[in-house]
Amino acid sequence: MTLASMTGFARAEGARGAVRWTWELRSVNGKGLDIRMRLPTGLEDLETSLREAASKVLNRGNVSIGLSMQREQGDAVLQVNEAALEAVLNAVHVLHRRLPDAAPVSLDGILSHKGVLELREPEEDETERAALRSELSASFAKALEDLVAMRRGEGKAIRDLLLTQLKTIETLTKRAEDHPARTPEAIRARMRAQVEMLLEASDAFDAARLHQEAALLATRADIREEIDRLYAHVAAARDLIEKGSPAGRRLDFLAQEFNRETNTLCSKSNDTEVTAIGLEMKAVIDQMREQIQNVE
Repeated sequence: MTLASMTGFARAEGARGAVRWTWELRSVNGKGLDIRMRLPTGLEDLETSLREAASKVLNRGNVSIGLSMQREQGDAVLQVNEAALEAVLNAVHVLHRRLPDAAPVSLDGILSHKGVLELREPEEDETERAALRSELSASFAKALEDLVAMRRGEGKAIRDLLLTQLKTIETLTKRAEDHPARTPEAIRARMRAQVEMLLEASDAFDAARLHQEAALLATRADIREEIDRLYAHVAAARDLIEKGSPAGRRLDFLAQEFNRETNTLCSKSNDTEVTAIGLEMKAVIDQMREQIQNVE
């Protein structure tokens, strides 16, 4: 399974008879899978099946699903609203009794009264309603497929970028590992110079004790463990990326571990160039974490 992003958009249109509709699906980052659906009145019974379909192919993200429908008036039937007509005729009768000399009300005047004539959609039978729901569901499935495809396309771009960033972290780790300042000879020379400087400053120092403390500090300053963990995290992240979604949460955890090991490496470093390598690594890790926030 490929890596997928949580960001995507899809649109699908359809028609059956006089009914036309448009599905719009939008997806953005989210901690879990949150599906919000807006359906026209009378189609609420579709929600359960649509949610189930979306949940099978989406693992994370805030997903908005909307359906808009329009019905053409070509098939609408012009009908007389008997109740409204009766009310108008009664009113006309009362007016004629009170105003016998008034001009008679024309048929056009009666029919033009609001509510007397109505455009009514033809009633759908159960077979037609079932057919419409079936086509709506098929249209939704196409939109959902397009959304998944877009999320995977975005995921491929993120995948390529993450692999490049992991390669950079690996290269920087190798530079820190191979830096001349980490060789035993360089460490001994640096410690020897620092001890000699202290001894020259005061005769009160115990030379043997000072050498023991220096050796202990050198051991604590060793970044071998951090380097090994960084290599391990690079391998683990690559494995997650190759396996594909859902991997976002685990990649985010690894990014935190990358940051922790790099912070420790910088704090232990006894050379400005090694510290600079660590700071450069932190910048790449921050960029990587921004991309990981989009991963499903």
